[in-house]
Amino acid sequence: MKRLISAIKFITILPLGKTIIYDPKGMVPFFPVVGIILGALVSIFDQGVSRLWPGPVAAILDVIFLVVLTGAFHLDGLGDTADGLLGHRSREKALEVMKDSRIGVMGLVAIICGLSIKWGGIMNLGVHRSLLLVIIPAYARGSMLFGMRFLEYGRPDGGTGHDFFGNTLSFYTFWGLLIPIALSFFLGWRGIWLIFIFVLTTSAIILFYKKRMGCITGDMLGAMTEITESLLFLLVSIGCPV
Repeated sequence: MKRLISAIKFITILPLGKTIIYDPKGMVPFFPVVGIILGALVSIFDQGVSRLWPGPVAAILDVIFLVVLTGAFHLDGLGDTADGLLGHRSREKALEVMKDSRIGVMGLVAIICGLSIKWGGIMNLGVHRSLLLVIIPAYARGSMLFGMRFLEYGRPDGGTGHDFFGNTLSFYTFWGLLIPIALSFFLGWRGIWLIFIFVLTTSAIILFYKKRMGCITGDMLGAMTEITESLLFLLVSIGCPV
């Protein structure tokens, strides 16, 4: 329970008092669980706002609510990663750019596009909307585990994600992902499609990071979460009526 509370406090702004324990490697398996909690809160929020406003407005309020719950933690990583990686900079220069607290044009465009894609996907979720709002944030935060497992950390001198690296994650660490996977089967073939999209998206991001940088950072983990979440919402809504 202490590690779960620590994970919640690390990637959300939920008020749970003082951090009882700070165990980076111990909290990692709980990232998908935190995603389930975030998704459940968004799902409940969505049911309320959907009664007051039409679909497009409810969807954008859902996106804003999720941003608020996370304190834009992952969005910050997306902006920094876009500024550093989208260009012809060397690895060293890209890492330097990502450390800059100022946002550039690429970062701003990436954030706007990511939020827009997420909004469009949520607006068109159709049937099983509430369950999808719970599951997808869990998959998105679970994607970080694969980044930690298959890529080395790019800032050995320190950084936001430094404490999460060092030892290769064991397969036991991934137990939290069994929750969204199990819930996905309640969606029928759509759930299988969701799992497929998750595997494909996560693999593609890791391969891009490996080819482009040969490593990963805390910002890149945040970008991985945002990109995965946006694409899952978008692609799982294919063919669903508004």
